Amino acid sequence: MSTKELLGEALKLKPEDRFALVEGLIKNLDEPDKKLDDIWVEESEKRLKAYREGRLGGIPMEAIFKEE
Repeated sequence: MSTKELLGEALKLKPEDRFALVEGLIKNLDEPDKKLDDIWVEESEKRLKAYREGRLGGIPMEAIFKEE
């Protein structure tokens, strides 16, 4: 079934059923992705190591949050 067909069928549902469907889809999208989390952990550890070894500079917090 195509996405367009699926949407057409979903629109035939009662409002409370459509709401339950949307809520279920949103909850699914909000679930943490273990693989993505692992990638970010690895990247942050690389950046921290590079910073501590002097191969990567930092930006002062004031510069980051400075309003222009």
